[in-house]
Amino acid sequence: SPKPGPYVKEMNDAATFYTNRVLKDYKNSDTRHVDWVKSYLNIWSELQAYIKEHHTTGLSWSKTGPVASPMSMRSVLTSGSCLSPPPPPPPPPGPPPIFDTEPAKDEGTASRSALFAQLNQGEAITKGLRHVSDDQKTHKNPSLRAQGPPVRSPTKSHTPSPTSPKNSPQQNHAPVLELEGKKWRVEYQEDKNDLVINNTELKQVAYIFKCNKSTLQIKGKINSITIDNCKKFGLVFDNVVGIVEVINSRDIQIQVMGKVPTISINKTEGCHIYLSEESLDCEIVSAKSSEMNILIPQDGDYKEFPVPEQFKTAWDGSKLVTEPAEIVG
Repeated sequence: SPKPGPYVKEMNDAATFYTNRVLKDYKNSDTRHVDWVKSYLNIWSELQAYIKEHHTTGLSWSKTGPVASPMSMRSVLTSGSCLSPPPPPPPPPGPPPIFDTEPAKDEGTASRSALFAQLNQGEAITKGLRHVSDDQKTHKNPSLRAQGPPVRSPTKSHTPSPTSPKNSPQQNHAPVLELEGKKWRVEYQEDKNDLVINNTELKQVAYIFKCNKSTLQIKGKINSITIDNCKKFGLVFDNVVGIVEVINSRDIQIQVMGKVPTISINKTEGCHIYLSEESLDCEIVSAKSSEMNILIPQDGDYKEFPVPEQFKTAWDGSKLVTEPAEIVG
């Protein structure tokens, strides 16, 4: 406690505070620092994804491997057989790379100087060209066209290697529905249409990850909800005081029974949101998504309104003006 995945996420958030200061100081002056920040933050993201896949609750060990008992180790040590000494420690790391771009700059300057020297020859630059007679031109010599295109060198073929590694089989994960601290974890649920979260509190959040063909109902009032990498998933909730976020998902249906101030949709294909009478002032923020529809209650039924996916931007003389573009079909 805490489990490794959320702990790494907290460390990533803590690091972002300081790396943002680096980006602010060097964003427009030195791109080396910007590249370093991106690489550093990517370490935490990749580590969190690795933990989610292999070590969700901590380090996991092989259940089929041999077990070393104290008696077996003692018998080996007293049998007279000499164990091979452990390998020597690895050499210390070399010095950090030096970001020195001067040699490359000198080479580029030299090549540009040579190019400008050739261009400055004027008419004399054509003296080095070889004259091609009519019998060597393809469009004037039919026999050259009949020969076909030149044969490519076999060294440039892109035949895949027969020893290329195959994709490893997808690992199955146990479904999760539990409260971890202040976070409700709903993960790897398949074909479950009776998932319910009760006894919620205002400080709690819900994180829904890789749930397919399932439906979840959250009762009470909660701080925020995140739907990540889900397919054909339905969510029904009462009240959210923060934000409901949908990321990297497909075919999502959300029904609001009470109030929610903001719903964010990112990198999602197919998202239907049913608003209640109390949540008509909700703001919908979308990016890199398609097939989004908002359903508004009217006369005891719902009327569907599509969210624009295509926009038109024009310069009005002082600023850029963006408005939805109507699709002509």
